[in-house]
Amino acid sequence: MSITPTGGATTEAPQDTAHGHAHGPLYKLVIGAIGIVYGDIGTSPIYAFRETFAGHHELKVDQLHIFGVLSLIFWSMMIIVTLKYVSIIMRADNKGEGGSLALLALINRTLSGKKKWTSGVIMLGVFATALFYGDSMITPAISVLSAVEGLTTVNAGLEPFVVPIAIGILVGLFTIQSRGTARVGLMFGPVMLLYFLTLAVLGVIHILDHPAVILAMLNPLNAVHFFTSDFVRAFIAMGSVVLAVTGAEALYADMGHFGRRPIKISWIYFVLPALLLNYLGQGAMLLSADPKTALSLVRDPFFYLASDQWRLPLVLLATAATVIASQAVISGAFSVTQQAIQLGFVPRLRIAHTSESAAGQIYIPIVNWALMVMVILLVLTFRSSSNLAAAYGIAVTGAMLIDTVLIAVVLRQMWNWNRYVVGGLLALFFLVDFTYLSANLLKIPAGGWFPLLIGGIAFTLLTTWAKGRQLMISRMNEASLPMEIFIKSAAPSAQRVPGTAVFMTSSASGVPHALLHNLKHNKVLHERVILLTVRIEDVPYVPLKKRMETSHYGSGFHRVILRYGFMEEIDVPTALAQLKDIGSQCRMMDTSFFLARQTLLASSRPGMAIWREKLFAWMLRNAESAMEFFKLPTNRVVELGSQVEI
Repeated sequence: MSITPTGGATTEAPQDTAHGHAHGPLYKLVIGAIGIVYGDIGTSPIYAFRETFAGHHELKVDQLHIFGVLSLIFWSMMIIVTLKYVSIIMRADNKGEGGSLALLALINRTLSGKKKWTSGVIMLGVFATALFYGDSMITPAISVLSAVEGLTTVNAGLEPFVVPIAIGILVGLFTIQSRGTARVGLMFGPVMLLYFLTLAVLGVIHILDHPAVILAMLNPLNAVHFFTSDFVRAFIAMGSVVLAVTGAEALYADMGHFGRRPIKISWIYFVLPALLLNYLGQGAMLLSADPKTALSLVRDPFFYLASDQWRLPLVLLATAATVIASQAVISGAFSVTQQAIQLGFVPRLRIAHTSESAAGQIYIPIVNWALMVMVILLVLTFRSSSNLAAAYGIAVTGAMLIDTVLIAVVLRQMWNWNRYVVGGLLALFFLVDFTYLSANLLKIPAGGWFPLLIGGIAFTLLTTWAKGRQLMISRMNEASLPMEIFIKSAAPSAQRVPGTAVFMTSSASGVPHALLHNLKHNKVLHERVILLTVRIEDVPYVPLKKRMETSHYGSGFHRVILRYGFMEEIDVPTALAQLKDIGSQCRMMDTSFFLARQTLLASSRPGMAIWREKLFAWMLRNAESAMEFFKLPTNRVVELGSQVEI
C-alpha cells in the first residue's frame, strides 16, 4: 500500500501557505475559526469537570482534588493544545492543509525513499483516520445530550424528555446537511463568540468568591500533590480530565480553511482564556459552597454557574454551541472521507458540492446517514452524557499518540531539529499521551470498546481497499501489452472511424484493457485515441500549469495524465477541453469515453486473505461509478467488463 510520491525532502518547517481557503481580513478569519474550529473543545466545560468528580469513579469534592484537577486541566491544555498542536504540529502543513491524512501524505512524499519509515508511518496515519470515525460518532451524541440535560437543572421534571429532544435535534442536524452549511455557517462565529464570552463571564463571577483557584491552577505542584496523595484516583481521573482537550486535533485538521495564524490568535487570546476562566469558576463555586451543597452542584457544575433566571438561556446557548460542534465534526467526516477517496483508501463515493464558491463544503450521503444512525443508536444505548463519557476519550488519546509519533518523524527526518530539543519534547509528549491513553483504557468495559470497534472496522476497510486496489492494478499490468507493439501490430489493420475515443486507465503505461476489448469486439479504432490517466498527488492542490502531461505515440494515439490534489474536485471533460497539443479541441459530442469495469474473482494467489478479497470485491461493486466520479457525460460513456483474479 502506498501513496505516489511526487516531491523532495525539506529541511525546515514550512511556512504558512495560503492556498485558496484562507482569504480575507484577519479578524474575519479569526471569528470564522472561533465559530468552526473550537466547537468540540469549547463544549467540553459542559461535561469534563463534572465527569472528573461525579462520573463513574467519583472524586471527593475537597480542596486537594479540586486544586489537583484544575492544575491537570491547565497543564494539559498548555502541553497538548498550545505547545504540541498550535506551536509545533500546525507548522507541519501540507501546502496549507492539515489533518492526519495530509500529514501522512507529506511524510510519505518526503520520506518515500526510506522504506523502513514509509510502511509503518502509513499504517499509523491510516489508523488515526480510522479512530477519527469513532470520535465523529461520539462527539455529536455526547455534546448535544450533555447540553439538553441542562434542562433538568431548570426543571427536574423534564428529565424524561432529554433523550427525545436530543434525538430530534440530531435528526434535524443530519437532515439539513444536504442543503449545505453556508448560510448556517454565517451564524457560527457570532454564536460561538457569545458562548465563549458567557463562559468567561460566568467563570469570573465565581472566581471573585474564591480567587485562590487561579494560583492553584497555575501551580503544577498541585497536580503532583494530587498524584502523591491519591495516586489511583488521580490516574483514573486522567481519563476524565482528557475530556477538557478533546477537539485539539481539530485545530490542525481545519487549518486549511483559515490558516495557522488566525487559529493560533483565536486560541491564545480568546478561546484558551475563556475556557480556563470557566473551569476556574466551576472549581471556585464548589470550594465556596458548603460540603452538602457542593455534592449537589457537582452533578452539573457548568449550568449551576448561572443563577436561576439565567439558567434556561444558558441551556439554549449551550445547545446551540453543541450543534455547532457537531456540525464541525460531521463536516470533518466528509472532508476526511474525500481525502481518503482521493488518496486511494476508500472507494469512490457520491460527493455533492453544496456551495458554488466554497470548494470545501461538500456532502457525502452515505457518510451522513451512516453517522446519523450510529449517533442515534449511541444516544438510545447510553441514554446519558455521563455514560457516553465512558466511551469517549480512547479514540482521541489514540489519535493524539499517533500524531506524536508522526511529528517525531517530521522533527528529526524532515526538519532536522536538534536531537536534544526533539528528545525533550517527545519525552514530554509521549509521557502525557501514554498516561492519558492508559487511563482511558480503563474505560473499555464501560463503553470504551465502541470507538475501538469502529476504529478497527474502519481500519480494516481502509487497508483492504488500498491493498486490494494495488493488487488489482498489479494483476492487470501483468497482462499488459506495450503501447508501441500494439500500434505497430494492430493499428494499421484496424478500420478507423471519425471522432475521439478516451480510454480511462489507472496505469500510465501499456494498453488499457478497454482498448483491447473494444478492438476485439467492435473491430474499429477512432481517428484520435486518448489514453487518459487521472493521478491524485499527495498535495492538496496542483497548479494549473502542472495539471496536464501529454505524450504522443503517432498514428493518432496520445497519452494524457491529469494531476489533481487530494482536496480538489475532478472534472475530466473540463480538463480535456483545455488540451491544445493533440490536434483539434475535444468536443464532447464527438468524444466517446470507454471505461473498464472489473469483476473480481477471489483466488488463493498470495496477496490477501480470501475473506479480505471478498470484502474488496464487495466494496468494488458498491463503489460510485467512474462516470459520475469523473463527471463524464452520461450519453458518451461505454463500459466494457473484464474479470480479474487477485
